[in-house]
Parts: sequence; C-alpha cells; structure tokens
Amino acid sequence: MSFSADFRFAARAALLSTLLALGACAVQPEPPPAPVAPPEAFSRDGERPAPQRWWTAFDDDSLNTLVDQALGANLDLRVAYERLRQARAVRDRQEAGLFPSVEANAGARRRDDGDTETDLFSAGLAAEYELDLWGRVGSRADAEALRARAGLADYRAAALSLAAEVSNTWFQLLTQRTQRQLARAQLDTNQDVLSLIRARFAIGESASADVLRQRQLVAASREQLLNVEARIEVLEHQLAVLLGVPPGAVTLPGDGTLPALPPLPATGLPAELVRRRPDLLGAWYQLQAADADLAAAVAERFPRLTLSASLTSESEDSADLFDDWLSTLAGNLVLPLVDGGQRRAEARRFRSLREQRVYEYGQAALVAFQEVEDALVQERQQQRRMDSLREQVELADTAYRQLRIQYVNGAVGYLEVLSALQDRQELRRTLITARQELLAFRVALYRALAGGFPVTEEDENA
Repeated sequence: MSFSADFRFAARAALLSTLLALGACAVQPEPPPAPVAPPEAFSRDGERPAPQRWWTAFDDDSLNTLVDQALGANLDLRVAYERLRQARAVRDRQEAGLFPSVEANAGARRRDDGDTETDLFSAGLAAEYELDLWGRVGSRADAEALRARAGLADYRAAALSLAAEVSNTWFQLLTQRTQRQLARAQLDTNQDVLSLIRARFAIGESASADVLRQRQLVAASREQLLNVEARIEVLEHQLAVLLGVPPGAVTLPGDGTLPALPPLPATGLPAELVRRRPDLLGAWYQLQAADADLAAAVAERFPRLTLSASLTSESEDSADLFDDWLSTLAGNLVLPLVDGGQRRAEARRFRSLREQRVYEYGQAALVAFQEVEDALVQERQQQRRMDSLREQVELADTAYRQLRIQYVNGAVGYLEVLSALQDRQELRRTLITARQELLAFRVALYRALAGGFPVTEEDENA
C-alpha cells in the first residue's frame, strides 16, 4: 500500500472515530433528576404483608368468586389488554429495524427488437441495512420496548382498580341488604308503636296529633325501605356490568354479611412502594422511554449509513433463470445539512417531554404516599367513630326503653318517645354504613399498597 493510500485510510479512520465519539456523547444525555425523596416510614405498620391477591384477606368466598369472574370478563380490562397488545406490536415493529430487510422479486417482460419479440424472465433478492452508528434505531426500539412495559404496568393497574371496585360494590350491596333487614324490622317496630298509640287514643290517653306523627313515621319507614330496595337493584346492576354481563343476566350470591376487618397489613417502606405499585412502575417506564426518545432525536442530526446488496438474474428461458447472477453491494451515506432547525427543535421537544415525565413520576410517587397515609388515618379514625356509634346505640336503646315505659305510665309526652325512637333507628342505620366505610378504607389501603398481581390473560414477554 502506498504512502498516500495509507494516509487516506488513516484519515478516514480518524474521522470515523471522531464522529463515533461525538455520537456517543450526543445519544447519552445527562441522567434525569431523581423523584421526590420518600418518607422514612409510614405512620402505622402491621405485622404481616398483604397477600398479592389482597381481597382474599377478607375471607369471603363470594367476593373471591366475583373478583375472579371480573378479572376474566370485564370489558374495560379487556380494552386495557388490547392496548397492551398494541404497544407490544409497536415494539416488535420498531425492533425489526435492528435487522436487515430482505425482499424477493420476480418478473417477466417482452422485449421488441423490431423483427423479433423476446420474453425475458427475472428474479432477484435485495437486502438493506442501516448501520446504527449513533444509536438512533436502537434508541427508538428501546423507547417502544419501555412503552410496552409501561403498557403492562397500566394493565396491571387497571386490574388492581377493578378488584377494588368489585370489592367496594360487593360490600355496598351487602350493606344495603343489611339495611333492608333493618328497615323491615324498624317498620314493624313503628307499626307496633302506632298500634299502642291508637289504643291509648281510643281511651283518651293520647292526642290525635300523636297518632298522626306516628303514622308519618310509619310512612317514612316504608319510604326508607323503598329507597333501600332501589339502591340494592342499582348496585346489582353495577356489579353485573363489572362482571362483564348485562344487568339482570347474572345470579349474584345470597344475602351474606359484611366480613370482619382483617388485621392491619404490613405497610413496608415507602421506597419499596415505589418499586412495587404498577402505576409508579408505568410512570418510571414512561420516563425512561422519553429519555430514549431524546437520544433518538439527538441522533437524527448525525449522518446515516445504509448498506444495500442485491442479487439479480435475467434470462430468456425460465429454465436458465438461475444460471447467471449479477450481484451489487452499495453504501449510502446521508448527512443532514440544512433543515431550518427542525431536528434541533425536535430534540428540544423531547428534552422537555423527558422533564415532564420526571415531574409526573415524582407527582405519582407523592400521591402514592398520600394514598397510603390517608387510608391509614381514615381507618384509624373510622374505628374510633364506630366505637362511639356503638356506645351511642346502647345509650339510645336504653333511653328509648325507659321513655316508652314512662310514656305508658303517663310520665312523659309522646314527642320525647318519638325523638328517642328516631334517634335510635338513625344510629343503627349509621352504624351499618360505618362498617361498610371501614371496609372501604381497608380496600383503599390494600389498593395503595398492593403490587401488580398476575391476571388471567397476561403473558410476560413485555
């Protein structure tokens, strides 16, 4: 090799090394700032971690069946699954750019030479491959792979929300069924009191206004029962839709009762929560995808080198078509020179999008910490409220019994008995609702703490 040839080779190698070094710097932007620092610990903690399928902690076979059915048939969850499949298809399409593309072609044409016509047959193969010098193709593939992982996290978050919604709806239905039993019992009690007042009115020991007031209370009790019946039907319809069937097309479990509150689960460390919750994982993958998008946008400003190769054969006789081949090998270098600042602006857009994802991830982490603390506070306060309600119910029962005895003996008026009776009945209804609210706070805690449990149609190739 001559001196001039050696010099040209060395110059080309030096230029290529320099471009590679610049490209490596360009496609590795500075790491994004870390999300907000998590607190050291949550305000309360239990002894055992919540099970992955957390609703089983309520020890309610009917609830377990309903959640399993919803996870397999809910249409909103199926929509989320199809979004996941779309994201995976986009990932696979983008990753195809990492490999050469090969196409086969075949043709036939007739050539007119003036006096004669000749049939020509052709066949060939063509291949093309872009050398990913600056990581543009790889960064785009990485971005779509990360978005597919975010899609899986979103799917798991949707399943988690669905399980919580089914649990809450089931507990509300059980509550209203209990309220219906109570409303029937209270209606019977109010009718008994009405009979007592009518008997006293008949002998002149009660006023007609007392009878009217008690009749009004009986009518209100009937209205209360009608309202409860309507709420039961609405909740049954809601539960049917969550199960993926039309209202009235599913046989729900029998009456049942509200389950007892399970022991408080171990809340763990807030830093572990960030790595476990599917919505936070999804936000993290979106952040990483934005970082890969930025790398690809920066790489767009550097040259592209594409290699192409082809094999062709042409013959007048199809039997001799593959006897002679013509091969070509070419390289194509494209260097963007003037684009009016389009690529630079696109890089700025992706840099801003990456910063947006950083803030979204930090905000999602803050909300996750808040949800856990809110559920813990609400559950603790609700337990205290229920203790107060139970005490009030006992006092109201005692007061009503004593006032009724005094009323029969003529020591107090009917209005005092009526007020005590209404307070007693309202407190009992409130206590039942408070039990359901306590379970709802526990569901919120499980939802805030739980990770993305596997779902029936889920596969792990994201």
